Amino acid sequence: MKKILYSLLFLGVTFLLASCAKEQEATPTPYILLNPVIPDTPTPEYTCQVINMIPTALPNEQSLVPPVSSEDYSIGPDNAPVTLMEYCDFQSQGCLIMAETVAGLMSNYQGGIRFVFRPISVPEDFDKSDDAALAAFAADEQGKFWEMYDLLFVKHDEWVNLSPGEFKSWLSREASGAGIEAGQLAEAMKADEAANRLKSAEEAVTQYSIPALPLVFINGALQQYFLDYQSLNDTVGLILLGQKQFTQCPPFNVDVSKQYVATIETAKGNIVIQLFPDKAPLAVNSFLFLAREGWYDGVTFHRVIPGFAAQAGDPSGTGRGNPGYFFNNEPNDLTFAKPGMVAMANSGFDTNGSQFFITFAPATNLNGYYTIFGQVLSGLDVAEQLTPRDPSQGGYLPAGDAIIHITIEEK
Repeated sequence: MKKILYSLLFLGVTFLLASCAKEQEATPTPYILLNPVIPDTPTPEYTCQVINMIPTALPNEQSLVPPVSSEDYSIGPDNAPVTLMEYCDFQSQGCLIMAETVAGLMSNYQGGIRFVFRPISVPEDFDKSDDAALAAFAADEQGKFWEMYDLLFVKHDEWVNLSPGEFKSWLSREASGAGIEAGQLAEAMKADEAANRLKSAEEAVTQYSIPALPLVFINGALQQYFLDYQSLNDTVGLILLGQKQFTQCPPFNVDVSKQYVATIETAKGNIVIQLFPDKAPLAVNSFLFLAREGWYDGVTFHRVIPGFAAQAGDPSGTGRGNPGYFFNNEPNDLTFAKPGMVAMANSGFDTNGSQFFITFAPATNLNGYYTIFGQVLSGLDVAEQLTPRDPSQGGYLPAGDAIIHITIEEK
């Protein structure tokens, strides 16, 4: 979608270890996992439990509005795992913000999202509502709907305060620069075809009881409360993660008599970790399995708090993702008495998955809550150079540093 859909990025993530960065004794705050059900039956030694839940929404499941059809304005693969549908008025400031948000999502998840835009008209609130919608419908007759979409949103501040007459003159001047023939556009705006589409757009406002703009659906589910980039990015990231999650626990192949060394490769250098299979066999077994499966490749250190810890392991980048299974905490005699300890992050006891963290300093307040399964041999200075980012603070977050690959050495 040209400038709007491929030039604006807003980055951010959420996290797991929310309360533990503070220098106090506190039970860690759980993250949201869509109510996973963990069986009550005892867990045999060296096993884990598949999460008994539907991890992601399905396209158009229980949608409140008509499904996508050939009549819709759509961009992105038809078979994309995520369909983001928006009802909006071109003159609305909220719709301008959503256009920027969609641009960031489409760029961040290239090929993973189909975006469907359904123009609506609210002339009682916006004096150029009808004309802007007519312009888009008329441009579509030249096969230029998305060019008009870009023009109206990229140059929104140029026309939003014009009078309706001035707006039409503005369209005539700007159309050719967007590849739209101005004379043909003006005639099509007066034709019955555009008028009929406008009528349908106006009826949609009443038919679906649109309470506010924009109205956004993801895979048919109404996004009622949080339409900021971060919230929608998290929703999309978790849905796409569902395409990668495992449906079975990993086989237990770790040899507790062997030594395992993991090298985490990043753009800032390598972090070498000694794993402790004799102390935490479940954690080491899962970590080895996920590393060898490429689960961690490209995954961001989504939370880095200087002086405390760096956390990674969630491909969704939200801090709420998991590999599709949980395994139990493993009490052992290891503690967070020194820097460089490597442990599983969790959302409560016995909910370990794929996320882990590396401490930068002693953190005895964490003792007993998290399974320690390794220690940094070298590269702690590299970890300390990772880009600081704290999703708990909200607002803009810089891009996190990614894990390029994890190599396992077995001795």
